[in-house]
Amino acid sequence: MKLYANLSRKKIISILAILFILFQLILNRKSIDFKSFFVSPTPSPTCTGQACLTPTITLSTKQLIRVVRVIDGDTIEIEDGQKVRYIGINSPELHDPRRPVGCFAKQSYEENKKLVEGKTITMERDISETDKYKRLLRYVWIGDVLVNDYLVRQGFALTSTFPPDVKYETQFLEAETEARENNRGLWFSCPSKQK
Repeated sequence: MKLYANLSRKKIISILAILFILFQLILNRKSIDFKSFFVSPTPSPTCTGQACLTPTITLSTKQLIRVVRVIDGDTIEIEDGQKVRYIGINSPELHDPRRPVGCFAKQSYEENKKLVEGKTITMERDISETDKYKRLLRYVWIGDVLVNDYLVRQGFALTSTFPPDVKYETQFLEAETEARENNRGLWFSCPSKQK
């Protein structure tokens, strides 16, 4: 018991963080970006003020990377060759060989291209890493603009939620309602979408 009494809370948290990182290294057998781990003071939801701050270990969920190609209205390719599918939205189909090109698909593609192609974006992960096609699942930001939201709000895509990735679900549903009520994009141009 004297061992625990001599260790401060901060030292215990630091030791646990190191053990966690070592455990991840052993399990994954690959390198970990140690810059993505940091200790930050965060307030408890039931407590406010400086005295209530307690350190927590947080795994960074954001990454800066350049877009090399836009595939369609909700999918891009980044500089490392990986494809990225935007979380929480679905644009009309452009490249599905089983179906004709969807209404407003070309416009969705062009808008996405105008927003992100050749630019550095911030990708934000939710819960899932990839979809069944091995595409990364991410929210995409250009500066302070959430591209996923923008495409829905302007009528270039619809909301499409697949739990557990639901961080911005309410925001996207509100964006879709706004686009529909204002007859933006596919809500104006595609009769099957009008309700």
